[in-house]
Amino acid sequence: LVLTIFTIWMLFFDTNSLLIHRELKKEINKLEKQQEFLKDEISRDRAIIEKLSDPRELEKFAREQYYLKRKNEDIYLIEYEDSINPDPDEERH
Repeated sequence: LVLTIFTIWMLFFDTNSLLIHRELKKEINKLEKQQEFLKDEISRDRAIIEKLSDPRELEKFAREQYYLKRKNEDIYLIEYEDSINPDPDEERH
């Protein structure tokens, strides 16, 4: 009887219970996956930073992403017919 009560107490009610250990193990696994994801993001960002250290690549990035231009240039955005939404009300929904 005492052994059964002790076992039930250790499995469910103790501060170091089996249930708490399972939940903590799940949390650890989730955090490890998040850590791997963030490490991949950091390595991608480092590659981008390394690439942007070249002035030509930096200019290309600024032109493509932010539509920046030199003082004596004009920029024309070309939209194809299939990329234009014919009904402006559809955009709002």
